[in-house]
Amino acid sequence: MEVSPRARAGTRGSGGGNIGLLSGYRHAAGFLDRGGRRHRHADGAAAGRCRALGGAGGARALRPRGLLGRRWHCFAALPLALFAADLGVVELVRGRYPELAGRLLEETGIDPEFRQKGLLYLRVEDVAAALDWAREVAKRCRASMPRPCMRRSRRRHPDSTARCGCRLGSIRNPRLGQALRARLAASPGVTLHEGREVRALIRQGAAIRGVETDSGALHAGHTVVCAGAWSSALLAGIGVELAVRPVKGQMILFKAPTGLVERVVLKDGRYVIPRADGRVLAGSTLEEVGFDKQTTAAALGSLHASACSIVPALAECEVEHHWAGLRPGSPEGIPTIGAVPGFDGLHINAGHYRNGLVLAPASTRLLVDQLIGCAPIVDPTPYLPR
Repeated sequence: MEVSPRARAGTRGSGGGNIGLLSGYRHAAGFLDRGGRRHRHADGAAAGRCRALGGAGGARALRPRGLLGRRWHCFAALPLALFAADLGVVELVRGRYPELAGRLLEETGIDPEFRQKGLLYLRVEDVAAALDWAREVAKRCRASMPRPCMRRSRRRHPDSTARCGCRLGSIRNPRLGQALRARLAASPGVTLHEGREVRALIRQGAAIRGVETDSGALHAGHTVVCAGAWSSALLAGIGVELAVRPVKGQMILFKAPTGLVERVVLKDGRYVIPRADGRVLAGSTLEEVGFDKQTTAAALGSLHASACSIVPALAECEVEHHWAGLRPGSPEGIPTIGAVPGFDGLHINAGHYRNGLVLAPASTRLLVDQLIGCAPIVDPTPYLPR
């Protein structure tokens, strides 16, 4: 997405995933409300066809540390995560995501498929810790569900170990991206430049003034790098180090009858997520293999086995699709958000790892508030580029 200036140099974003699109959505609204600059956005693929992992759309909003120690957490030691507990996680239930999904459906005709069916976590090792965590982030969670729900749950998920049920919403990542792209394309303050490979940042002394693409330069007063796993490579060209790396994830999609799975279900670090049409998403792997996006038979077998252990009836369903993508891995999954010191006009919003959708409302608002001169929602210091 690129921005052409109307009265003065505008802002452009590099990256066509949901972080980039939602950053543009918020930024354009913020500036146009003030009669100001336009927003441009450029990406090497079609906006909304994310080059990263088209993932769960909500499951990671409520997750234990999993392989890193089974501690329930939502990065609660960090201000943004505490804010995300209201603006990200809980928004999936009662806040901006339902509102955003409804608005986008009305404005674009594309349904992001927000669903509020809850989450079931199987084989919980520390139920007390899970309930404490839920109380800490104001999330309704119980160690057992009402009897009719439990009977239905046991028939579908016959794991006899401890389980927790929590209120949670999910939203379909690709359709959210498509709806945001359509809304931005129709906005008078935004210009999308799709299919343009961003090759370098345009440096003028100590300032960044846009990007060089495979079909020419795009100039702007402010440039936001939100290119996911590719962000660090783009910034390395001007000597800026960003601790973001590609982490491969593979997922599969089952063609299942409607109603087979009613809610998000997690077990042993894997999950299944139902779609409105009955299809069931199962994921995901974590692989440190650089920019390799090839699918593997080993991952297919592992994901299929995990999904069937959660919902045995999936063994009778066809695997319709198997794909891989790249997450923007970062230390502790903490994103980098804000202006880059030493470079006027350069900003970053990247490194969300497995929590891009969960943290998107909070991280994009934090960034845009800084861009348009509003008081930030939380202290931005823990997230600023070093």
